[in-house]
Amino acid sequence: MVCAVQTAAYFQLSGKYNADVEARFTSAERILQYSESLQPEGEQFIEKQRPSTDWPQEGKICFKDFEMRYREHLPLVLRGITCTVYPREKVGIVGRTGAGKSSFAVALFRLVEPLSGSILIDDVDIANIGLHDLRCKLSIVPQDPVLFIGTIRFNLDPLNQYTDAELWNALEKTCMKPNIKDLPEQLETPVVENGENFSVGERQLMCMARALLRNSKILVLDEATAAIDTQTDSLIQETIDLAFKHCTVLTISHRIDTVMKYDRIMVVDNGKIAEFDRPDVLKSDPKSMFRGILAATKS
Repeated sequence: MVCAVQTAAYFQLSGKYNADVEARFTSAERILQYSESLQPEGEQFIEKQRPSTDWPQEGKICFKDFEMRYREHLPLVLRGITCTVYPREKVGIVGRTGAGKSSFAVALFRLVEPLSGSILIDDVDIANIGLHDLRCKLSIVPQDPVLFIGTIRFNLDPLNQYTDAELWNALEKTCMKPNIKDLPEQLETPVVENGENFSVGERQLMCMARALLRNSKILVLDEATAAIDTQTDSLIQETIDLAFKHCTVLTISHRIDTVMKYDRIMVVDNGKIAEFDRPDVLKSDPKSMFRGILAATKS
């Protein structure tokens, strides 16, 4: 009887070890797949084609016959995009789910290389420069806000480039100053992995503050106010008008009210630009797709 009980225990232990071995071999298989099959990104620096230190000075963005797909054999997500966003212009990018709105941000940061065409920023083809030189000149507040393990100060200023006054000023403009002031350690408050000790809305506001500090010429907001109430969204838009008035701003938004005061609205449909004009012009056109989207959001 004792031997039978011990044998049953050994069977359980053998099953556990077998599962552990299988899991470890799966991990090794994934590492091999990454090392042998994953396509590397482009070069971080291209010494012979580095842009000037003050590039971009204006923030003009030109798409020329741009096409992109996420993987080989998949359908195009951007199809023959040709448009110009002028310096210091605020453009809202709207459209139905899956239309290709967020793909503009992916293309601008070269997270996926184009199939054809080009993007010029101040007449510099971004495909010809290093990824670091490109991405350090752009700012983005993503749909899924990213915070790192450390402190609030580290998340706002990881390279320790700004004063406390500048940090508090950025937090005040994004309506986060009262929340941080109420914390016992204020700027030194620890941030856990993925910022789980803050709400999604607070994380988005801190990402906005981080973008304010960088003071880039081009700012991309990818559903940046999706988790923020309408009143706070209005305050954030006022902040964008004031703090980023010298910047080119691209706002990808489902919330139409967010971009109604922008200079122009780009309506994206099935990877193409269906409409691109001032909000009042699109709104007054009875056949406009934008007018239909606006009516649907209010119904």
